[in-house]
Amino acid sequence: MIKRFLVSGAALAALAACVATVPDSGAGLNQSYAQQQAAREAALQGQLPGTNGLPLEAASPQQSEAEALAAATAAALNSGVPPVEASPANPPPVAVNAAGISQENDFQDVSSLRSIETDAERLAQNRAQYQVIAPTELPSRSGASGPNIVDFALNTQNAKGEALYTRGGIASQTRYARNCGKYPSPDLAQADFLAKGGPERDRMGLDPDGDGFACAWDPAPFRLARQN
Repeated sequence: MIKRFLVSGAALAALAACVATVPDSGAGLNQSYAQQQAAREAALQGQLPGTNGLPLEAASPQQSEAEALAAATAAALNSGVPPVEASPANPPPVAVNAAGISQENDFQDVSSLRSIETDAERLAQNRAQYQVIAPTELPSRSGASGPNIVDFALNTQNAKGEALYTRGGIASQTRYARNCGKYPSPDLAQADFLAKGGPERDRMGLDPDGDGFACAWDPAPFRLARQN
């Protein structure tokens, strides 16, 4: 029994001797990170690393402010802390005063730049730029007065294709197509049709079915507009 116990203890001691000590891999990282943070804070506060906290202008009498700023920037870059990239997504820095608020929200700063008198002058300048345009009467329509196709459409009741007038002779489809093709629009064809004796007479063959509507002109849109 005692022999078995001694053998087991020796085996445990040998196993403990074979186990290597696990190094603390985070110790160096924590120290390096602390150094990087210290360098970054020194650069942000306008101080150079290794100057015992002295400001840029006091770090070296022979070093200009631009050179000191360049050295501080290089130290911040070498520290491993990435700089803030210029991007429209990053808002611009807002100048703050000793109270910790921006200039536009500080009453004293705003009052030193603007006053009631300057606001009144600015308001007067804005009012001087206003232009009031008086309304004028609508211009009269130029040109010769002729038949009003809108009045004609509103004063008739028959639908397109419903014959009301007798057309003498045999209507020629060729003549109808040829004469209607001379007008840029159905409205102009109907106006000329009325001016030359329509709807009772149709000397140019523009209304072969006798409904009083020349070519492809239709009074329905005008009637619908009055109902709406």
